[in-house]
Amino acid sequence: MTLIGGADMAKVGRMNGCQTTHPMTLLACDLGGTRLKIGVVRDHEILAHAVEPADSKLPLALHLPVLKAVWLRLLAQLSLSPSDCAGISMAYPSIIDASSGRVLAAFGKFTDAVDLDLRAWAQSELGLPLAIENDARMALIGEWRAGAGRGCDDLVMMTLGTGLGTAAIIEGRVLRGTHGQAGILGGHLSLHYNGGRVCTCGNLGCAEAEASTASLTHLAHARSDFARSPLAAEPLLDFAAVFRHATAADPCAVALRDHSIHVWATLAVNLIHAYDPARLIIGGGIMASAAVILPAIRAHVARHANTPWGQVQIVASTLADNAALVAGQWLLLDPSPKQPT
Repeated sequence: MTLIGGADMAKVGRMNGCQTTHPMTLLACDLGGTRLKIGVVRDHEILAHAVEPADSKLPLALHLPVLKAVWLRLLAQLSLSPSDCAGISMAYPSIIDASSGRVLAAFGKFTDAVDLDLRAWAQSELGLPLAIENDARMALIGEWRAGAGRGCDDLVMMTLGTGLGTAAIIEGRVLRGTHGQAGILGGHLSLHYNGGRVCTCGNLGCAEAEASTASLTHLAHARSDFARSPLAAEPLLDFAAVFRHATAADPCAVALRDHSIHVWATLAVNLIHAYDPARLIIGGGIMASAAVILPAIRAHVARHANTPWGQVQIVASTLADNAALVAGQWLLLDPSPKQPT
């Protein structure tokens, strides 16, 4: 999926395995369920960025003008224009067809995206080529190149947020698979097959359905003590509120916190058994409570993961919301992956 033409490729070089000869400026975005992270990136440096609200229940087509307007505003702040950029990098919460750059499945978010030609939109609106990849995979690539994954070529990542994202790098190769979905569906591993909730993917008892921001309201309302909890008075029911009230010993919040941590820790063990990493990186908005989450997951993994060679390093993301943005240059210069059939 090399999107830079011959002359441009000679100018910027190829990133995988060597340094570029000239800085590459690109437009980058990370489309989340509740936020659009938008930036102008050069090499691994974010020159300018903004965060805009998003509603993944609405069509993606309604969010695209926001992306364009913010990019143009950020470029103007830098005295740049789209013609100064090499391309657009997009991190998206779904399975992507690497050959066409199209979204293959909605998973309950931006349901019109499967019908959109995002590359055509990018060329029409900004005159730039677009590369798109799964958001968790992009976050892991960013951490691998410039964050918590530096110096390690055997990595897995969990992103805890609106959904649960996962990705893997094995022996220095980004795991994609024949159809583009290898490594990224950890959030849809069944952890509660008998009586679990139906997930947006159609599966039963997925980790994402059992402990994510998207499932939190259902989980809270299913508890008999929720109406008496201070959580019921929160204008926004999110994990920040859950961890805050759990610290104050509210029984409902404590139960929701402990249940969710157990789900995430169980998922961590499954990922370790599946991909044999040396390091597990955990990111996403819920990791604002890393001081509570990390020790609990480390303890669970130490008890339950089968790693006779030693202990997997379990660390927090160091790039946070910027991880998928800084991976943009890697994506634009990525040698063509195996294409879906």
